[in-house]
Amino acid sequence: MDILQLIDRLEELFDEAKSVPFTHNIVVDEDRIFELIDEMRIAIPEEVKKAQQLVAQRDRVMAQAQEEANRTLQIARDKADQMVQKDIIVGEAQRRAEQIVSQARAEAEATRADADNYVIDTLMQLQDQIAKLSGQVSNGIRMVQEDQMRKSSSIPTNVSEKAE
Repeated sequence: MDILQLIDRLEELFDEAKSVPFTHNIVVDEDRIFELIDEMRIAIPEEVKKAQQLVAQRDRVMAQAQEEANRTLQIARDKADQMVQKDIIVGEAQRRAEQIVSQARAEAEATRADADNYVIDTLMQLQDQIAKLSGQVSNGIRMVQEDQMRKSSSIPTNVSEKAE
């Protein structure tokens, strides 16, 4: 039986009780009062047990909710850490890629400069060789022309000079 109902019955007993004239006392049925008190003694532990069960259940629910909140918070922290790590890795990869591209450009520029210097050196050597060959050709032409001129000046112009 519910404790509140028992209290209501106790109140009814007092309401039904007869008052002693010229006092604040009342006369109640002793058997009914003791019977009601016994029922209350039985009911109170049940009510206390129910209350304790409710408190325990509430505590379990609160503990589960706290545990779930902690798990959710840890998952959020882990994901945030992962995202930060990914951002760090991506940033580092981008920095490294920029460094590699910059280094490749510098190496390409150095290679291009070396190739240009090689071409200039080779062309200058070729120009020197062509100049030497041109000088040799010019000397050869001049020598042939001089030789021709000498031969033509030493050949007699008429046949009579040949006979002499």
